[in-house]
Parts: sequence; C-alpha cells; structure tokens
Amino acid sequence: MNAIGCKLIPAVFSCILLVSPLAQAYSQSLNESGTPADYKFGVGDVIRITVHGEDDLNLESSIEESGKIEYPFLGTIRVASMTVHTLESHIENGLKGDYLIEPDVQVSVVQYRPFYINGEVRNPGSYPFQPGLTVQKAAAIAGGFTRLASTNRIVLKRENSGEEYAAELDTRLNPGDTIIIKESFF
Repeated sequence: MNAIGCKLIPAVFSCILLVSPLAQAYSQSLNESGTPADYKFGVGDVIRITVHGEDDLNLESSIEESGKIEYPFLGTIRVASMTVHTLESHIENGLKGDYLIEPDVQVSVVQYRPFYINGEVRNPGSYPFQPGLTVQKAAAIAGGFTRLASTNRIVLKRENSGEEYAAELDTRLNPGDTIIIKESFF
C-alpha cells in the first residue's frame, strides 16, 4: 500500500465512526415498516395490520371520516391520532390471552392522506402525499408555479395544529397539510 493509502484509512475509519451514530439515530426514528415513529394516523390514511401467522387477523383499511376502523375480534378502534407503536400495542393487548398467547403485530401505512395545494400553481387541488415531500416538490406535482406566483410568499397550514406558517421552498410537508402559493406583487 502506498503512503497516501495509509493516510486515508484512519480518516475513512473516523468518518464511519462519526456517521454511524447519526445513521443509527435516524433508523431508530422509523419503525420496521419505514413509517416515522412519531407519525400520527389521520382520516384518509390507508393502513395495513399484519399479525404474524394469523391470516384471518390481517387487515388493510382506510381511516374513514370518523377516525375509526373495524378490526376482527376487537370491534371498532379509534385510530386517528394514534402512532404506529400505540396501535400495535393496543391490538397486541386486545388479542393477548383469550385469542393468542404472544401476538406479533405490525402496522404500516400503505397510503398517506393527501396534501392540498392552492393559489398560484397550474393545477391546484389534492395530491397523494409522499415521504420527503417539500413545498417545491409539491408545486412541481401540481404542474409548477404560474407566472404570477411568488416563491417568497408561501403559507403552510398544518393539519394537526390548524395554524398557518410562512414556508419556504425547502419546507418539508406532512400528510394533510395545505399549501397556499400567494401572488407576486409584480
């Protein structure tokens, strides 16, 4: 190995040690299905519930306007505002004992509820949410900005709080958010 290679190895190893905790922290913020751990279900989400080895307990369901789903043996469950972990625990506890000894439940989001974009975009409306979506990407999905659009006057209304915020093109979106692209002054 030459002198340059010998000097690079410790530097590469140091980078791996620095990045590893960051990667581990990020992976811990997602559950096994890839859904953010703190994600709260809402009306319009389509979820999948899988109980390992129990096909009759597997379910795919849209969360309706009531925020509830019907689940075998447990009946009606209000899932709106629950996290993935909370719903998994609720179902495991409900099935444990009478029906199963140690149920293995996994919940995932099949389809997120839509986001909405209004104002100065070519095709305002609702669109399917995709993880990693930003205001700029949402505008592109909606056909792009009109010639009157102001990329400095963007309002974001968060579904969970109902509050409005000033947003930038790189602002990340959540399912159910509403974006309003204002008109430019000139």
